[in-house]
Amino acid sequence: MRKIVLAGNWKMYKTQAEALEFLQGFVNHLDETPEEREIILCVPFTTLGNLSKNMHGSRLRLGAQNVHWEDAGAYTGEISGPMLTELGVRYVIVGHSERRQFFGETDETVNRRLKAAQKHGLTPILCVGETKQQRDGWETETHIIGQLEKDLVDVDQNNLIIAYEPIWAIGTGDTCEAKEANRVIGLIRQQLSNADVPIQYGGSVKPDNIDEIMAQPEIDGVLVGGASLEPAGFARIVNYK
Repeated sequence: MRKIVLAGNWKMYKTQAEALEFLQGFVNHLDETPEEREIILCVPFTTLGNLSKNMHGSRLRLGAQNVHWEDAGAYTGEISGPMLTELGVRYVIVGHSERRQFFGETDETVNRRLKAAQKHGLTPILCVGETKQQRDGWETETHIIGQLEKDLVDVDQNNLIIAYEPIWAIGTGDTCEAKEANRVIGLIRQQLSNADVPIQYGGSVKPDNIDEIMAQPEIDGVLVGGASLEPAGFARIVNYK
């Protein structure tokens, strides 16, 4: 059975103090959240330790925004699986379009990070999606299928979440039409050996479009950027109707 996974990606926002302030304003909203919904906060590395202590005993799960493929080494600015698991991290975003666009991530490095995450018991959230140029050129399907073929080599699909994030909809205010997102996510599912992998939609998800998104039969959750930074707004998303 497919799991419902609702994750916030804070990107490079919030100090430790701001993260705790968010937590205090958010956890009370979870009393009404159905038990079967998994709720994850993927936060900057500097706030992981503090949030881990303060989230203990709550419904929330802790996620990181990246992981290196080696356990240790001369990789300035990177963070390893053992460093994350020591802090109680359970999930990690891998291959986000911003990592691919600004920091040189390739399908090869994404694949290595996915396998490293799983090696240490972390559940990776693999991000795939097309640019505006690729969509306009009718290349959405071939691009995403190509990403999956390379990214998922030797990856355990029993411990995996996929997020379809059309790059043209991230932080732009342009949301992919819910039915179109459902269609692409259905296409992604057809490429998998495990049909029960949860597949999220991400890209300008907001409180006012979450109900329509989650009404789609192929969509198992959302990966939320900006709208996850405000407690009441993110609470409305995780408590979608």
